[in-house]
Amino acid sequence: MQVLFFFIGLATVFLLAWAWSSNRKGVRYKSVLILLGLQLAITFILLQTDIGIQIISAIAAGFAEMIAIANTGTEFIFGDLYVNNPMAFVFNVLMPIIFVSVLVGILTYTRILPLIIKYVGLVLSKITGMGKLENYFAVASAFIGQSEVFLTAKPLLPTLPKQRLYTLCASAVSSVSLPIIAAFMAVLPPQYVVIAVVLNIFSALIISCIINPYKVEDEDDQLIVVEDEGEKKNLFQVISDSILDGGKIAVTVGVMVIGFVALINFINAIFTGIFTLSFQEFLGYVFSPIAFLLGFPTQDLVNAGTIMATKILSNEFVAQEALLGMIDNGVVSERTIGILTVYLISFANFSSIGIVTGAVKAMNSEKGDVVAGFGMKLLYGSVLASFLSAVIISLFIPY
Repeated sequence: MQVLFFFIGLATVFLLAWAWSSNRKGVRYKSVLILLGLQLAITFILLQTDIGIQIISAIAAGFAEMIAIANTGTEFIFGDLYVNNPMAFVFNVLMPIIFVSVLVGILTYTRILPLIIKYVGLVLSKITGMGKLENYFAVASAFIGQSEVFLTAKPLLPTLPKQRLYTLCASAVSSVSLPIIAAFMAVLPPQYVVIAVVLNIFSALIISCIINPYKVEDEDDQLIVVEDEGEKKNLFQVISDSILDGGKIAVTVGVMVIGFVALINFINAIFTGIFTLSFQEFLGYVFSPIAFLLGFPTQDLVNAGTIMATKILSNEFVAQEALLGMIDNGVVSERTIGILTVYLISFANFSSIGIVTGAVKAMNSEKGDVVAGFGMKLLYGSVLASFLSAVIISLFIPY
């Protein structure tokens, strides 16, 4: 049964991606198969071997320590306000952007980050056939986050063509940042959280190979520009500029989130007044067939559909709280919990389109407008990446 629904789900995701492909004849099928094989192998190792379990434990401990360090600056400024509300969006998501941007600046200045970009990009580009920058973004977004990761490509943004920019944004939206990973690990099964982070790196690239295929010419596949900023300034200038860049992005992200979340709630209110059920609840039923194709147990289809729709319309935290309520009430199975946990570990929602648009626009107004132009396709592709990760994990969780 698991194998059957795995192939059904896989076919569904690939067909949906192919339907909106910008170049159906140019789909990189070889890269897709290789990346899919890597996903299956990594998931097996992390879930069903002793060394995999040890890796998950070590990663979880590392994430906790990193967030604790980031939070010291926030607590110093906000004091009891932070202590009493540590999971508030402004503290848990926005404030760490400033700290991470400083780390990015220092790592770039010391050439550590460019070195990582070079070798990670080289290895993955050989596998995927995509550019080094695209492959770096797929990995970096899983740790740095969807907003601050663009700081590493700030010098390159003005020259990036639309197709490459889409792939970068898709990786950013299809991932989660360190603060979000730690937040999820505190309340959801950590093994699925860690696996989701890894799966999403490849899922974003797989979907991009189908929905947005292109070839990067050798002369355009350079990363040396990223190193230049560190050479032109001394360390203290880099730190100061990084702090200001991080603060600018944090403010932009906050404004975007306020606007998008308010708009979604406005639509929900209209639906409730007319149909006596919210738009999110309505989409729960609409998403039930998709939940079935992704391998959710029959008895959990509506609940799974509701969580999936809630995440897309609002954000991963709202969906997480809804899932935790279902878990507390015992209305969802272990299989559903595992699949939904993996599905939730990404920024694939309407709000994130505004966040990424704002982050890019803060650094380059023209490219920000380009991102806004393909916003719906970006959401579509990132949701498909979440679907794909959910399908992969469904193969390893029994009914």
